[in-house]
Amino acid sequence: MSTQLIYSSKKKDILLLAINRFEDISNARTDMCPATQFLQVYTKKMKKGDWFADHSHNPLERVTTKTQEGWIVLGGKINARFLDIDDTLIYETVLTAGDCAVVFDGGHGFEVLEEDTILYEFKTGPYYGVEKDKTFIGDKEKSR
Repeated sequence: MSTQLIYSSKKKDILLLAINRFEDISNARTDMCPATQFLQVYTKKMKKGDWFADHSHNPLERVTTKTQEGWIVLGGKINARFLDIDDTLIYETVLTAGDCAVVFDGGHGFEVLEEDTILYEFKTGPYYGVEKDKTFIGDKEKSR
């Protein structure tokens, strides 16, 4: 199975989410994200001796109009909830070690299911703080 793409049920052309499971990573480069999205993630299983030539990136003007974010679970488990563009639950799943989820649109939240769960979170920036960055949906007290 390759990357799972989940679209809005309200507007079929709005991509909400991409999920890639650890066990689905192959020897071929697999782009998780369409080239039109702000965040770009790919997966690839590599072997000893593989390499990337030293390089830097050219300055290009990139304009972002929204925050997109993703998580890579390094260990443990989280129950991830994803909301459609009207804040209704559209998808829920358990992410485990090695899984990656990238959120392009809609809402999201998660609950940690195991002690010492570790993850990387990444998002477009700059970050201006909770007050400017987030609109809470439902019980704000659960947010930390």
